[in-house]
Amino acid sequence: MDYTHTLQMSDKQSSSLPEVVRNYGAQLLRFIKGKVKKVEDAEDILQEVWYQTSRLSNIDQLENVSAWLYSITRNKITDLYRKKKTDAIEDHTYMDDEGELKIKEILLADDSNNAELKLFKEVFWEELMKALDELPEKQRDVFVLNEIEDMTLQQIADLQGENIKTIISRKGYAVKHLRLRLNMLYEELKY
Repeated sequence: MDYTHTLQMSDKQSSSLPEVVRNYGAQLLRFIKGKVKKVEDAEDILQEVWYQTSRLSNIDQLENVSAWLYSITRNKITDLYRKKKTDAIEDHTYMDDEGELKIKEILLADDSNNAELKLFKEVFWEELMKALDELPEKQRDVFVLNEIEDMTLQQIADLQGENIKTIISRKGYAVKHLRLRLNMLYEELKY
């Protein structure tokens, strides 16, 4: 075997998917984490990048693997922000005397000494359950698994055998519906 043949083989090996993941995985994840709020979203985006990369039949023929990966990654981050207009319940906040509080903190707060908070939480959970019951089953499942059981959207996609974009879409529709139904409670909370 001559030297040029060995060099060509090693070039092809360095362009295999496992090698690309090994070479770029950590730096892509750092790049993504710098652009998104949640670690789970960063991990989901990176998985989408690897999935798209795995579908390439000619990865070894890419002239600049790094540029291609960063281009795909930026597109996935942009997609997330377009779809992320469907934020989580925990992202809703209101101002109190001491600053900003999140809805999730209120719902999980100790209400044993606060009758008003206890009543609000009861009404909120009751209305949330009614609104969830109005959703199609698949949208409701995605919302519950993500928001209540703290699964990532990618974990849900894997569990349900669905495309991540389908799961993101279902979550988006669920959040839009819940926002409309629970808007009155959010408005009351502000005051």
